[in-house]
Amino acid sequence: MMTELEKQRNQLILAQLEKTYSGAGPELEYRTPFQLLTAVILSAQCTDKQVNQVTKRLFAVSPDAESMAQLTVVEIENLIRGVGLFRNKAKNLSQMSKQLLEEFHGEVPEQREALEKLPGVGRKTASVVLSIAFHQPALAVDTHVFRVANRMGLTQAKNPYETEVQLCSLIEPTKWADAHHWFIHHGRYCCKARTPQCQICPVEQLCPKLIENRKE
Repeated sequence: MMTELEKQRNQLILAQLEKTYSGAGPELEYRTPFQLLTAVILSAQCTDKQVNQVTKRLFAVSPDAESMAQLTVVEIENLIRGVGLFRNKAKNLSQMSKQLLEEFHGEVPEQREALEKLPGVGRKTASVVLSIAFHQPALAVDTHVFRVANRMGLTQAKNPYETEVQLCSLIEPTKWADAHHWFIHHGRYCCKARTPQCQICPVEQLCPKLIENRKE
């Protein structure tokens, strides 16, 4: 159970993150919900910069579910080489596009349950698509969000789902989608996994990790 002081600190941290990263959005390049879904599937264990290089080539050939479904798995593999796990991702993209055609007339569904039944789509990917493409309240938790939220003491979670639940209890639903980008940008450019840039951190005075280090 959080103390009143911890609750106040958490709200100050969130307010500062919002101020610092106001306007931050996705760095993946896409034009349609299908392209966003594809890019997010490709982004697992890969940087957005690498994904954008690959999707530029991929979308020139198959910009929608119908055209991608016509490609063989090997053809998709050749188009997405450069991202990690490209063979497995190629198989998922092939099956995903065919399933969209068979069940949803080639359109990306706007329901979480339907999204998570697609090959290669888990809770995080579904949350990204729901929040960005369809403007639904969802807070996607990737490795950056998980690391930053727990490191800052905003959450005390053992897995991404617990992190999501705890963060959603701290942040109002209208800000869930934006908060996802606050944490991602802070994790990528400041609170890095191995070498956090604490000297430039906008919440340095509030971070329990830094406060603890000062006491040692």
